[in-house]
Amino acid sequence: MNTISKILIANRGEIACRIIRTARKMGIATVAVYSEADAGALHVEMAEEAVLIGSAAASESYLKVDAILDAAKRTGADAIHPGYGFLSENPEFVEKVEKAGLIFIGPSAKAIRAMGLKDAAKALMEKADVPVVPGYHGEAQDLVVLAGKANEIGFPVLIKARAGGGGKGMRKVDVQADFPAALSSARREAKASFGDDRVLVEKYVATPRHIEIQVFGDNHGNVVHLFERDCSAQRRHQKVIEEAPAPDMPEDMRAAMGAAAVAAAKAISYSGAGTVEFIVDASNGLKADKFWFMEMNTRLQVEHPVTELITGLDLVEWQIRVAAGEALPMGQDELSINGHAVEARIYAEDAEKGFLPAVGRLMHLRFPEGEIRIDAGVRAGDEITPFYDPMIAKVIAHGKTRTEALGKLAGALGRTEIAGTVTNTAFLARLCRDADFAAGRLDTGLIDRNIASLTEQVSAPDAIVALAVLAASGMVPPERSNTGSVAEIGPFEIWGSPMRSVTLEANGAEHGFRVLREGDSAWRIAGSGLQSSDMLLNAVECKHDEWAFRAGGVTQRCRLVQGSTEVAVFHEGLTHRFAKPQGSRADDLASGGDQVVSAMPGIIKQVLVAQGQEVKSGEAMVIMEAMKMEMTLSAPRDGVVGEVLVSVGAQVSDGVSLVMLQSEAAAG
Repeated sequence: MNTISKILIANRGEIACRIIRTARKMGIATVAVYSEADAGALHVEMAEEAVLIGSAAASESYLKVDAILDAAKRTGADAIHPGYGFLSENPEFVEKVEKAGLIFIGPSAKAIRAMGLKDAAKALMEKADVPVVPGYHGEAQDLVVLAGKANEIGFPVLIKARAGGGGKGMRKVDVQADFPAALSSARREAKASFGDDRVLVEKYVATPRHIEIQVFGDNHGNVVHLFERDCSAQRRHQKVIEEAPAPDMPEDMRAAMGAAAVAAAKAISYSGAGTVEFIVDASNGLKADKFWFMEMNTRLQVEHPVTELITGLDLVEWQIRVAAGEALPMGQDELSINGHAVEARIYAEDAEKGFLPAVGRLMHLRFPEGEIRIDAGVRAGDEITPFYDPMIAKVIAHGKTRTEALGKLAGALGRTEIAGTVTNTAFLARLCRDADFAAGRLDTGLIDRNIASLTEQVSAPDAIVALAVLAASGMVPPERSNTGSVAEIGPFEIWGSPMRSVTLEANGAEHGFRVLREGDSAWRIAGSGLQSSDMLLNAVECKHDEWAFRAGGVTQRCRLVQGSTEVAVFHEGLTHRFAKPQGSRADDLASGGDQVVSAMPGIIKQVLVAQGQEVKSGEAMVIMEAMKMEMTLSAPRDGVVGEVLVSVGAQVSDGVSLVMLQSEAAAG
């Protein structure tokens, strides 16, 4: 039995904060490590000690093994928890941790290696009688071989990176003609993400559900499963909403999948928390003989809270106890399911613009109170940077039934207030209420099929536009008192009524407005950004960020916050953002008809056009990687390439011109 008195957390963000909370409950001290970009981060503030380990780039900080081990030595830590991502599934890291005399809170290097490469893992699973998806998992990587195997398997097929996970290096191919381009793209992304461009090819399941089993092992040969999670609500192979248990799961299938997952873990003498992921053919409902092993994640999962809520367990505490040499606290017959839990991941991303990752400073952040679990690693004032995953928080709800849990989650998302960057909260709330999703009619293609309704842009009502304009004008003080000072009354004129001009971006376009005071607490707003010619707001009251007003005879209340770049109004479960003009900075992929610009910092992976080349509107011009995602930048119109301003491998900042088209006058 080992004693763990101080844990260094080799991670950041919400998972680092999550581990700190459990360690604190257990009376264990914690050490945070951080990059220069995270100097003021929440996990740094929460830990008893914190050590700077490098610059902003993960390769220069959170992936620097020697710097992390040195931090552990300097602070006297006796164990390291890797969280998830970064070094969590790096067997060389595990070996170096143990060589340094420290305890690694996770599985052995041998177990990680056994499951680290999908082809080898599937061969191992076949020997352990775990069902495996038909496919090619061999060593040959030539295009002609892989394309031939795809033909043998039968289209559609999936190309998958043999290393890593999370949908990186994965491409669906429907027809043979598309295979070479898809293979090239998958290899490129796999190389960038995992340093390994080798792939495997598998049969694509037409109506797939992604169901995974949480397993836990100890160093005494015990392994249990903690039931299933359904992660079928995905976009680009990335999980969006996870839940436990899986909807409509038959007991015989639950037992069969649990037994298969335990067999998989025992085959590699697994210790600690792990997840065995299965692909399920749901074309005729869930059947006990229609699931196949995909991969095993040899770490804690992002979605582990839903398992915690239905079992009443703390999986991080189990990890720590198992790493210290204790046996599992419970046996399989002592575990049971209580109710239903769902989790949604809030990201800084623009769902209405193809889920483009976003950056920005969180000028306002407020989560709902009550029976909702929030796992977050940021606070108001923190910045979402381009260096790391743009997840802001996880919102997790638990109920007696799935319907109750989904209702709680949707309500919580509607009451979540975030300003300073665009987020996917409205998209997530719509998904909770989607008819197919709510009814449990799930498969991994559900979001893509319903993407139009899930990402439909909702225009702000005139009254909300008018309120944002009024707030931006500065003509209403943030709070009134009884002192009667001029500053509190607001601006006035001796002759005539006060009037101010305001420019805001409303409903996707920049507009000019006029604000005219018409009496005590009455204001008229006019401008091109309104559906009607003008809007009269009566009985306007403002106390801090709480506003009340009457428009068209209806009194409304909402919260409004503003900063230097935007006004945000939280109204009836939606966030309406009104940008303040910031000069000529480009915010979109195409800033005009003649150029393509970077929307955020990133690395140029491919340049697909050359000077003098004719292009069509929408044709791919540049492929760049930003915030762990590969993005294709396309021609804004038909034209001729006038100048290519970047080369492959270049690191570019946001708003930089990448390709210029000849002006239409010159081309003509």
